[in-house]
Amino acid sequence: MEETELIKLAVDGDLDAFNQLVLQHQEVAFNVAYRIVADENAAADATQEAVISMYRKLDTYRGGSFKSWFLRIVTNACYDELRRQRRRPSVPIEPETNDGELMESPEWLEDKSAGPEDVLGTSELEEAIQHCLSGLDQKFRVVITLVDVSGEDYESVAQIIGTPIGTVKSRLARARQKMQHCLQGFRELLPDQFRHISEEDDE
Repeated sequence: MEETELIKLAVDGDLDAFNQLVLQHQEVAFNVAYRIVADENAAADATQEAVISMYRKLDTYRGGSFKSWFLRIVTNACYDELRRQRRRPSVPIEPETNDGELMESPEWLEDKSAGPEDVLGTSELEEAIQHCLSGLDQKFRVVITLVDVSGEDYESVAQIIGTPIGTVKSRLARARQKMQHCLQGFRELLPDQFRHISEEDDE
């Protein structure tokens, strides 16, 4: 059944249709939430809250990417979770560059509709990536998660977080630079092609 039909049925109160929508998007929702809040239990809570909120707000959906619309709800649920936990970045942000160049999205950070072990390769690399993500300021962590993990485009992310596209690009560039710098401390865990590039950059 087409997603648009599922949405229509869900709005009309069809719980089976609603559950199918949840099943289609819950994995990426949890993955995004986990990257943002850096805790599995908190991510599960945020995802659950987002699903409940999504059910209540279905009649406000006005078309476009349903995934992006749902991820906006997920992101807001993560903000609420972070406010409850009163978390602070564990690593200070270093001064950013002003060149405005965007590095390509790291392949090992992408969500390919598989579990963390399949996407990231090893639990050690998973921990390293999450460590570096957790060290980012919240506004950078959210953007890199939505773009590099969820695969959202700049326009969708701008709508999700309510900022101009230029701000999304700027934050993404800074976030990727910070991730690249942080991951040098875990060079032995990186895929060979990225490890060699990193070694050359240090020369």
